[in-house]
Amino acid sequence: MASQQPESPWPRSRPSASATHAALATVLAIALCGCSSWSPTTPPVPDIAVPAAWSGSNASVLPATSLAQWWQRFNDPLLSSLVTQALQANTSIQSARAALQQSRALRDVKGAALLPGVAGSASAQRSKSGEQDASNSFRVGLDASWEIDVFGGNRSALSAAEADTQAAAATLADTQVSVAAEVALAYLQLRGQQARLQIARDNLTSQHETLQITDWRAQAGLITSLEVEQARAASEQTGAQIPALETSIATSRHSLAVLTGQPPAALELLLTPAQPVPHAAPDLALSIPAQTLRQRADVRAAEHRISAALARVSAADAARFPGFSIGGSLGLNALTLGTLTNSASVVSALMGSVSIPLFDGGAARAQVQAQEAALEQARAGYQAVVLTALKDVEDALVALAGDRTRWGHLQNAATAAANAALLAQNRYSSGLIDFQTVLQTQRTLLTAQDSVASASTDISTDHVRLYKALGGGWN
Repeated sequence: MASQQPESPWPRSRPSASATHAALATVLAIALCGCSSWSPTTPPVPDIAVPAAWSGSNASVLPATSLAQWWQRFNDPLLSSLVTQALQANTSIQSARAALQQSRALRDVKGAALLPGVAGSASAQRSKSGEQDASNSFRVGLDASWEIDVFGGNRSALSAAEADTQAAAATLADTQVSVAAEVALAYLQLRGQQARLQIARDNLTSQHETLQITDWRAQAGLITSLEVEQARAASEQTGAQIPALETSIATSRHSLAVLTGQPPAALELLLTPAQPVPHAAPDLALSIPAQTLRQRADVRAAEHRISAALARVSAADAARFPGFSIGGSLGLNALTLGTLTNSASVVSALMGSVSIPLFDGGAARAQVQAQEAALEQARAGYQAVVLTALKDVEDALVALAGDRTRWGHLQNAATAAANAALLAQNRYSSGLIDFQTVLQTQRTLLTAQDSVASASTDISTDHVRLYKALGGGWN
């Protein structure tokens, strides 16, 4: 017995041309009325106002390829190795990578909303009514649905998700910049502390020699025990600096190990031997064009956040207008499993629906206003990021210029202090001057040499901060 086909809910006769044109005109009118007030030509990102001192036709900076791996400009293979390892194993970078993968997956979810959805189904039913025999019913079929994106709400949501993905990628790059800079700063501080430790030990050796001479002179009755105690106090004060410097060195080693994704003591054997403080090549131009700041990953991330916020405004605006969807199903019905493949009845249905928001208490409009406020927040956040970028560059340039000048003066002072200490030591051994002069010259020498080592480290760290401020450290 042939199964009876269900009647389609759609009319069998085709609509007339005039009716089709009228329907199209109605849809276009609704679409035009429902367009968002946000124009696609609205500039999503404010311009960067760079100080006049940075602009000019001769403004130049290292190319982006040089800034991408700026740590190689220090010509220190160990530093380059530590930065490379940190970029692979640092936990903050791994977290940022996972956030990027999540953002890409969420973008794909939004993209899937633009396509029809198809689901398969199967069912089996056994029913009995009164004294009648039980009957079976088996069905397999496909169900499909599609929401027609007339007003672009889904497309705007996809655009927002795409902008979020780009922002997540820029955030990953910004994390890479920060981690590379932290590794370089910790390494430079370590080498600077090792240099200061060596200076303290050398001065302690000299002060021990002075203490021994003082003891000899006191035993010979040439001086009193006052000079001996003064010499001993000076050497003990210098000796007290050594454990503090050793502690700082160990702390820097531990920081480098954690930054590279290792236990704190993992780099002890590698970093214990002292090495000089590496210095970058001083060929970085100090006049910087505006486009240089756009290399910064945090600036790019802020730009993408503005684009995402703008797309969400459009998506919220589109939600205020009617929604259109088409659905359908196609299946086979049979009384037994065996007849599903040959004599089953075909059941099909097609339907369309329109959802028109009539009254929601102003929720849809409030949602648009909320997204507009979020857009203003994103723009304000972008301005804050740009101002911070300008400040970082200004601070790094001023610090670099000042530390170079200071280092030159300190070098001259250390040379003069070394000469004075040598002369004082010789004259004191000959009995020509008192011990106070020797003591003062030794203290001055230690302070001057320690300051030179600190200033030398500061110059290198200033280069790192400048490279970071310019957006270097990612490809």
